[in-house]
Amino acid sequence: MTDITLLDGSIGQELVKRSGDRATPLWSTSVMIEHPKLVGEVHLDYFKAGATIATTNTYAVLRDRLTPAGMGELLEQLTETAVMAARRARSASGGGRVAGSLGPLMASYRPDICPPAAEAAERYAEPVSLMKDHVDLFLIETMSSVDQADGALRAAMGQGVPVWLSVTVNDDDGTKLRSGEPVGDLAPLVAQHQPDAVLVNCSRPEAVAAALDIIKGFGRPFGAYANGFTRISEGFLVDRPTVDALEQRTDLGPEAYASFAMGWVEQGATIVGGCCEVGPAHIAELARQLGAAGHRIV
Repeated sequence: MTDITLLDGSIGQELVKRSGDRATPLWSTSVMIEHPKLVGEVHLDYFKAGATIATTNTYAVLRDRLTPAGMGELLEQLTETAVMAARRARSASGGGRVAGSLGPLMASYRPDICPPAAEAAERYAEPVSLMKDHVDLFLIETMSSVDQADGALRAAMGQGVPVWLSVTVNDDDGTKLRSGEPVGDLAPLVAQHQPDAVLVNCSRPEAVAAALDIIKGFGRPFGAYANGFTRISEGFLVDRPTVDALEQRTDLGPEAYASFAMGWVEQGATIVGGCCEVGPAHIAELARQLGAAGHRIV
């Protein structure tokens, strides 16, 4: 029996589906203004499914993402709204932890337009300061390059809160980050900053195992939460993209996804969950399979 931390799944896609609104570059952020109760409902459904982590809806609550949309002045308000929604859901569920999400600056999967690590750390300092006293850990998500990960780690480490680093890898070759750098190039960075866990996220589940084979050699707890997209299309790698440019898979239902995740557990992963297009039903099935295999969800 192994103790497994069960993450939640997609937040943004769930909010779009439940709101009925058209996706925009800040779709999951706008929902907090237009449909404020939905975020808490999503968190509650993941807790009911068996998740023990509520990831705050702050992935895109970054000044450099909000300002182009004329929402820069709402950074503090949106952060508070997102964090409180997760905290209230945790209280209503009687347990669990809140993970403060820190997404990529500028855009996902675009390390080419991300500022260098020193500047990135300065930009991340603001959301880190707003969340550090109200979350149980920081979850740095979807880092596409070594330098991008470095910038976020510089800001999040040393704040008295555990830090989990999660990277995204090439859909066709899990041994490479989306920047093209080998996953193994993260090793010195991990040794330097000593994050509390290293994860893979927002990649095709087929690519995850190869990445974990490398990451498990870093000597830190590790895990993964993959997405349910066919692939990250060229149409999404543009300025201010919307999720409409990505196609949801039709062959990755709860049982199929859970099967992948159980394989990661067999590799030694102790943190698993889901990313985009992986919903509460997937997490519930993963919880069932973990229990059936004799693991304990913590």
